[in-house]
Amino acid sequence: MSYRVQETAQVHESAKVGDGSSVWELAQIREHAELGVNCVIGRGAYIGTGVRIGDNVKIQNYALVYEPARLADGVFVGPAAVFTNDHNPRAVAVDGSLKSAHDWEAVGVDVAEGASIGARAVCVAPVRIGRWSMVAAGAVVTKDVPDFALVMGVPARRAGWVGRTGERLRDLGDGAWEDPKNGDRFREADGVLAEDAGA
Repeated sequence: MSYRVQETAQVHESAKVGDGSSVWELAQIREHAELGVNCVIGRGAYIGTGVRIGDNVKIQNYALVYEPARLADGVFVGPAAVFTNDHNPRAVAVDGSLKSAHDWEAVGVDVAEGASIGARAVCVAPVRIGRWSMVAAGAVVTKDVPDFALVMGVPARRAGWVGRTGERLRDLGDGAWEDPKNGDRFREADGVLAEDAGA
């Protein structure tokens, strides 16, 4: 395999790193994690045990991707973004004893193809981030994000639609939308946006 790991990074021997990928300084990739081809893992990023990452994924500096997250091909995770994995986080049990990994069941964030997560955004598991959607910087995602949705705020709410280019779509009326950058057409119905195959 041909991939690059900086000297100060930690990649567990059971992790799989795809060809052409780069793991930068102080990043940590835990046991049984899997990275696809041509991925970039930024400085200080954390990839949890068993996390699955597709091809051509960029995870920027100091992002925290806790297990059991799943990231599809072409996902972008901005600097210091966090994917949580615990519904009811507590350091101790009711009796005051320190909790261990066996005292809770991890839940994950599922990020679909081409989606982008902005800097310092927090995705509170379990949630699904839809295809080609965009989570604004600093947003806190507590509910599933539809395909092509732009969400922002705390808690995150849909503020528009975006195309594959990342540009906000232009409203053409009657449920029709267009990407101003490449002309792709979309159709909205009942709060769901789909690519318009007839356009």
